[in-house]
Amino acid sequence: MTYLLALDQGTSSSRSIVFDERGHIVAQAQQELPQIYPQPGWVEHDPLEIWRTQLATARQALAQAGLQAANVRALGITNQRETTVLWNRRTGQPVHHAIVWQDRRAEPLCAELREQGHEAAIQAKTGLRIDAYFSATKLRWLLDHVPRAREAAEAGDLAFGTVDSWLIWQLTGGKVHVTDVSNAARTMLFNVHTNDWDDDLLALLRVPRALLPRVQPSASDFGATDAALLGGAIPIGGVAGDQQSALFGQACFSAGMAKNTYGTGCFMLMHTGDAFQTSRNGLITTSAAQVGPTLAAAQAARPPEGAPPGARPQYAMEGSVFVGGAVVQWLRDGLRAIPSSSEVQSLAESVPDSGGVMMVPAFTGLGAPYWKPDARGTITGLTRGTTLAHIARAALESIAYQSAALLQAMGRDAVAAGGAPVSELRVDGGACVNDLLMQFQADLLGIPVVRPAVIETTALGAAYLAGLSCGVYGSTEALSSLWRADRRFLPTLSPARAQERMARWEHAVRQASLD
Repeated sequence: MTYLLALDQGTSSSRSIVFDERGHIVAQAQQELPQIYPQPGWVEHDPLEIWRTQLATARQALAQAGLQAANVRALGITNQRETTVLWNRRTGQPVHHAIVWQDRRAEPLCAELREQGHEAAIQAKTGLRIDAYFSATKLRWLLDHVPRAREAAEAGDLAFGTVDSWLIWQLTGGKVHVTDVSNAARTMLFNVHTNDWDDDLLALLRVPRALLPRVQPSASDFGATDAALLGGAIPIGGVAGDQQSALFGQACFSAGMAKNTYGTGCFMLMHTGDAFQTSRNGLITTSAAQVGPTLAAAQAARPPEGAPPGARPQYAMEGSVFVGGAVVQWLRDGLRAIPSSSEVQSLAESVPDSGGVMMVPAFTGLGAPYWKPDARGTITGLTRGTTLAHIARAALESIAYQSAALLQAMGRDAVAAGGAPVSELRVDGGACVNDLLMQFQADLLGIPVVRPAVIETTALGAAYLAGLSCGVYGSTEALSSLWRADRRFLPTLSPARAQERMARWEHAVRQASLD
């Protein structure tokens, strides 16, 4: 039997999963990752805790499966994107806590860039809007605020990376400083047309090129683990940001296929093939996971002029909800309304509806398609008869409302580009096991919501990429044949009722905005 090891480093936990070649889970381990909140709007992680928890879970998963390193053909990595790590090349020590994707401290710099008129040029090159969500302004903040960081960076003594780069550096004993195209595309420094760092953007953001990792296709050779870490060297063959990895794990390989991941946030991606599309409805364009040179040469036509050989750009439209499943964590830890997250569905189901209560969980502003950084969380529609159960139901429904707004925007962009709206939505992530949420999602969207047999598609995508790189799989067609549905949720609400509910949601969003 062939085994693949996936490291899934997320916002709230580090996990490792062993898959067999059919994509079945053999063993898994998980450890919670502490969150650090220095002040309102700031979110940090300890990079050493990221590494410690990730290594520990990899060892635990292998032990649980009864496997040695020699039994594992390859290792894949998927990770929280945009989270920014800066470390010393000589010592391997971080110079500051990692600044997490949710962090908003760089918004003043973003506002300055927007006021200077750079938005259109940046979106044309990167597919991204100017927002503190992305890595570039977080990195600029570190260079400007950590004592002597800029001098050290310009001298070549520091290394920048998203979490994948940090983990690869640690796994290879500091030998490899690299990232993949899907993570590089989230920095706001990467030209997604040329698949390379953009000198004009580096100059604009005052980021020295010497800081940056080498960029490779998502399925390619990223080095091998230090033999002392896992009992033997394991090739690192696949790397992708968590959302592009989930798109890959859901076998969404062709234009028009879409998935939504229900995690700490919600992330909806629609594959657009090799067509770069600029959204007119508040979405962003991002690089999809790309297969490396040898396999890409066999599967793809000649790459566009200017692209590295064998690295044919692939794109996706994306919408990001900053607070998805995190609203359930807030019910648990903030309000102390439930003792554990698993109890939210039974509490929400104890009432037939939300009783008119609407929650907009804009704890760190609103992402796509609204892009309102100053919005704040609100609960409206409260009456004397409102109970905790109504609030719990409104919290769950807020996840579906935000996702529905994304899909509607995505549909408008697809039609404008000459395509058709998404006909079904594949779902994954921890919250997709909640049947109440998935049914409400289907009702709002008016299309089937399909939950796969393996919901750990983020980790599965990383394993598939690693398997493609080392020859376990011969093509993406072979991976498509492995995908299986677990349940299809069909809409039961009339289009008129769904539209009415979305209108109420949009009204609540306007109430949450300060402008």
